Amino acid sequence: MELTTVWFALVAALFVGYFVLEGFDFGVGILLPVLGRDDKQRRVLINTIGPVWDGNEVWIITAGGAMFAAFPEWYATLFSGFYLPLLLILVALILRGVAFEYRGKRPDPRWKARWDTAIFFGSLLPAILWGIAVANIARGVPLDADHEYTGGLLDLLNPYALLGGLTTLALFVTHGAVFLALKTTGDIRARANTLAARTGVAAAALLATFLTWTAPAGLALICALAAIAAVVGALIANRRGREGWAFLGTASGIALAVATLFAGLYPDVLPSTVDPAHSLTVENAAATPYTLRILSWVALFFAPLVLMYQAWTYWVFRRRLGIAQIPD
Repeated sequence: MELTTVWFALVAALFVGYFVLEGFDFGVGILLPVLGRDDKQRRVLINTIGPVWDGNEVWIITAGGAMFAAFPEWYATLFSGFYLPLLLILVALILRGVAFEYRGKRPDPRWKARWDTAIFFGSLLPAILWGIAVANIARGVPLDADHEYTGGLLDLLNPYALLGGLTTLALFVTHGAVFLALKTTGDIRARANTLAARTGVAAAALLATFLTWTAPAGLALICALAAIAAVVGALIANRRGREGWAFLGTASGIALAVATLFAGLYPDVLPSTVDPAHSLTVENAAATPYTLRILSWVALFFAPLVLMYQAWTYWVFRRRLGIAQIPD
């Protein structure tokens, strides 16, 4: 296997990890005003992701770094053409991170309410915009002969991309609700289970519609069918109170949906809707072979260390949380 293919698969894997892990973070943030009926309950919800949310964001930073180093043409075209959506995502993530840190600095209810609103919108916007961005990558955008984006913002807000945004929103809300059911106790756990059953139906329907519109074939088709089956399986497990299996189902559904898009994309990294000859591929967007070799050795050494550290973090903070653990 050529190193260009290896690094395409690694970038895809980083996006899979980010969507799976940050997906339930976004879901919890969106559900904060829904499941958090008072300050203690909202603190429980925030504490479920408190030890891990910043580590989950590292996946997209690493994905961006990998794209910049391994596929500089892809990185340049993507970040210039998608400048406004990516800027909005960045602002939302910064706002959400600040809200997590500053919410508890004062006991004033209005102070906390403002930061809770920031957490909600700082989770809602990326949940939608990431779906729009990835859908446009899979669908393709107008590129000229120099591989430069020639469209505008409205070109990115096409029906397929908007459906992608709604799909990621529904998946992340369901993923977050299942995560909360897995990580909490008492009333919050029961209401999270109920909510997951309702939003999961919408998520499964939207996912099936989006992947059908994507028209996958070959490996992508297998991933698409498996993604839909995983989300349906999560709904069944949730209905039976098997929260661990339900979380595995939503995580697998998100992972396989992202894998469907990348499998259907290869060997392109950013198709051109103007002329297929203008498309960016793993070959014409890649760095030099020497650079890819150096990157491969670095990734081979550091990636296992990062994965082991993050797995250890989740293991340490694996216990359920409830109102009893929240001091007055």
